[in-house]
Amino acid sequence: MSDIRVLALVGSLRAESVNRKILDAVLADAPAGVAIEIAEGLEHLPFYNEDIDTDDVAPAVRKFRQEVAEADRILFVLPEYNGTMPAVLNNAIDWASRPFGEGAIKGKAVAVVGAAGGQYGGTWAHQDTRRSAKVAGANVIEDIELSHAFAWGTDPAEDAEVVAQFAAAVAKLAAYEGIA
Repeated sequence: MSDIRVLALVGSLRAESVNRKILDAVLADAPAGVAIEIAEGLEHLPFYNEDIDTDDVAPAVRKFRQEVAEADRILFVLPEYNGTMPAVLNNAIDWASRPFGEGAIKGKAVAVVGAAGGQYGGTWAHQDTRRSAKVAGANVIEDIELSHAFAWGTDPAEDAEVVAQFAAAVAKLAAYEGIA
């Protein structure tokens, strides 16, 4: 039996992204039977515009849509920016959802997790991402919820318990069998 392919979309583009560091820690000890790939280059996707969504769409868009189409599951790993999801993920969902009703994300099992400084851990951003992915046609797994709050100046990626929680969320996503 082949591995379950999980495509991870990280919502923070910065080099020292806490969410990327947590995901990297999970990658180092991925659950058995799970292959996690990180969607690189989200910053190269142009802002979605139906006028440029043609047969001659940008190579970055073609590559991204193919990655989404070939994945068995999608994992969004994100912080919260101004009470909502990062623009780079909203844009990625827009590209993955087109053509509407037939996009690469349609029917994909999706989980949304992440960490953010402060007391709520990105809860609002995670709710918005779930809603957007669901409208785009994804099969959002509502019972995978992980919004890790951390104190500024700490590094959750260095906390084995936190990394284990994220790894457990990935394992639950991979094991999900209720795909539409």
